[in-house]
Amino acid sequence: MIQLRACRSMRAALLLTALCGSLSALPAHAQEDARRATPPPGKALVFVFRNDGVPLAARVPVVVNTELLGELANGTFVTATVSPGNTYLRIGDRVLSTLYFVAAANQSYFVRIDATYGLSLVRTDVQLVNETEGRRSLEQSRYVGGAPSAVAAAPRPPQPSAAPAPPPPPPIVAPVPSPPPPSVALAPAAAQPAPEPMVSAPTEPGRESAFALIVSAGTFKLANGNQAVAGLPSTYDTTSKSVFGIEAEWRSGAGFSVGGEIFSYKNDLVSPTAANPNAQQEVLAFMVNGKYYFRAASWFYPFVGAGIGIAQATYSGGFTGSTTGLAYQGLAGMEFRFKPVGVYVQYKNLSAKTGDTGSEVKVGGSGFLAGISISF
Repeated sequence: MIQLRACRSMRAALLLTALCGSLSALPAHAQEDARRATPPPGKALVFVFRNDGVPLAARVPVVVNTELLGELANGTFVTATVSPGNTYLRIGDRVLSTLYFVAAANQSYFVRIDATYGLSLVRTDVQLVNETEGRRSLEQSRYVGGAPSAVAAAPRPPQPSAAPAPPPPPPIVAPVPSPPPPSVALAPAAAQPAPEPMVSAPTEPGRESAFALIVSAGTFKLANGNQAVAGLPSTYDTTSKSVFGIEAEWRSGAGFSVGGEIFSYKNDLVSPTAANPNAQQEVLAFMVNGKYYFRAASWFYPFVGAGIGIAQATYSGGFTGSTTGLAYQGLAGMEFRFKPVGVYVQYKNLSAKTGDTGSEVKVGGSGFLAGISISF
């Protein structure tokens, strides 16, 4: 009798040890299974992860095909198994971002969320990324749920050895249950096809395009210091003053922009043979610009561009009057965007001639400008 009780006590201790070990290991397995999941046959798998350029504390809800998967903080991700066809994502609460794509069977899709602005009202950028970038971000993210029941069935069968009770001798394995993933209940709903009413879901206003106003100032230097003005030899102070620019542009979601610019600067000049040798030249350039912004990060956008327009030179002091001519320019710079305000840095090379043929005055040059951009 004593030996039987001792044997039962030993078996109970072993059972308790096995249960504790399996429970402590499951969270790590669940995390790893979710990161390495592949779509079940005939289905598509969607990974939605959040990776802020500038981390924000607020959480954002994630809805896939009308089903709420959870709320993402920075550095977390969820998964959803969907049927092939139209797939819709809605990110956020009162300020919404949406994404639409057509899912193909047996494919995995990776959606990055970048919270860019706001505390209680969070604005987000949402886009599909390639698998390499997606997998790399998942390795640094924490799994917080989703709809992985069908996903788990593809890479790892549902542990049949732990569920049924084996024959009498090994009672330790028989009682060890395998807890379901945290969001198994969401799997059937997430796998349903998207309902037709979602086809007309509106996108976020300003999501695909934006209007920006840029105000800048800086330094500018004329390319030609000695030339004839009004037929008289003149020498310029090539360092310009009152260098100022204002620009309004429309920006597409693809990175292209088009807009109009007014650029102004002044230079002093001296013409020794004139009755009044001292004069001043003020140039106003009216330009139409096209640019392309490269998205290096959610907050950092280098750009290149070009423009064409007209330049008007107005003279005062020893000379009076004004002349106009063709102008064109090349642009390069960068913008640091912290929506809705950004910091703007630009290099400008302006080429312009004013006046009649044979007596043109070269009023172009180059310089650096810095300023503020405001997007709407």
